[in-house]
Amino acid sequence: MTTMTEASVREFKMPDVGEGLTEAEILKWYVQPGDTVTDGQVVCEVETAKAAVELPIPYDGVVRELHFPEGTTVDVGMSIIAVDVSGGAAPAQAPAPTEAPARAEAPEQPAEAKPEGGSGRQPVLVGYGVATSSTKRRPRKSPAAAAVQAELNGHGSTPAAVKERPLAKPPVRKLAKDLGVDLTTVVPSGPDGIITREDVHAAAAPAQAAPPQPAPVPEQVTAAPPAPQAVAAASYDTTRETRIPVKGVRKATAQAMVGSAFTAPHVTEFVTVDVTRTMKLVEELKQDKDMQGLRVNPLLLIAKALLVAIRRNPEVNASWDEAAQEIVVKHYVNLGIAAATPRGLIVPNVKDAHAKTLPQLAESLGELVATAREGKTSPAAMQGGTVTITNVGVFGVDTGTPILNPGESAILAVGAIKLQPWVHKGKVKPRQVTTLALSFDHRLVDGELGSKVLADVAAVLEQPKRLITWA
Repeated sequence: MTTMTEASVREFKMPDVGEGLTEAEILKWYVQPGDTVTDGQVVCEVETAKAAVELPIPYDGVVRELHFPEGTTVDVGMSIIAVDVSGGAAPAQAPAPTEAPARAEAPEQPAEAKPEGGSGRQPVLVGYGVATSSTKRRPRKSPAAAAVQAELNGHGSTPAAVKERPLAKPPVRKLAKDLGVDLTTVVPSGPDGIITREDVHAAAAPAQAAPPQPAPVPEQVTAAPPAPQAVAAASYDTTRETRIPVKGVRKATAQAMVGSAFTAPHVTEFVTVDVTRTMKLVEELKQDKDMQGLRVNPLLLIAKALLVAIRRNPEVNASWDEAAQEIVVKHYVNLGIAAATPRGLIVPNVKDAHAKTLPQLAESLGELVATAREGKTSPAAMQGGTVTITNVGVFGVDTGTPILNPGESAILAVGAIKLQPWVHKGKVKPRQVTTLALSFDHRLVDGELGSKVLADVAAVLEQPKRLITWA
């Protein structure tokens, strides 16, 4: 009996959710021992050195044990959760983990974890999509549906139909969770029945319109709050310093910046430019029917200007191969956008940005920013960048000397756009002005090439019609 029970337990190991990552921190468990899970259900969220990623379980069953508590850093390949796939009842009492077991005692797992029935489907990682397969997703029951089915099973019958798990991307699921929207009630408008962000907002609108209920008034207060002087004194006495562990995205960023700063010889050039015409074009594009529903802002046109400059000076879009002692010129542009998140600075990139029209680029930038703000940027989205834009102007800063993203040859910093006195057509007039800064790797970009690129970006922003004449 014991042998059969142990054989029915599947151990799900920490996967490598990036390229060559060796560990990840468990941020949050979405299940507990005794819970029923289905193939493809997200069971936990982990943070790697690149991003926060949700992990789906690759089979059906009942959670038997969580091997590590939240906040534990686990090596790739270690088993993190045990699931009983025999279909038996959950154990009567299954305590949550209180401390991480020794790694040497981690249970062994077969080289390939397959769901019951031998379908052989591998775990689906967020950011990589679902593997092409003819196998259909098993229907995922809600707790209410599961209870109804259990009751009917006791009488020898089954429900007539079970509602399938709604299709939605992880950022959309997170949005629905934050807004309190049940995805099973949302009408999808995306291709193949996928629920979009707009669908979730539309479903949440009626609930948000309802007047909030007044909070109940407590019957009595058991303890009086401390005096303001006492709180202030305690705060200054006990909180003179705060120590924050350096790990995850912030640790990886720090290591990458140190490596970049002391490996690639940085040169930074600056130019101040009148962008009044660009700002007028931004306002016109917001009214254009082809741009309706898209994110239109100065960054969009700055990105397009940089892409035009790279097309005119392709040698700047390159990398340095130290081992081969070669300069690798890229004939594609994966445009990185530096984004500040609570977990640290990340640089996701728009793949093949050079081939996108203005509306397509606007759509890609909008998705990139929204996903980064939700903390759901995948490791794949941050790999393979060729050149980067960092917009420090949103913080009111004039400009800066940015450090290159590792493996890239150039990064453009955009300063705040301010109304300033400017000589225009022989007269001093108030104009919209900004300062651009281009840092580049002086091993493969000399002063002439770097200057041409920066001058071209400035020229396009000063006269946006060059987006057409130089295209």
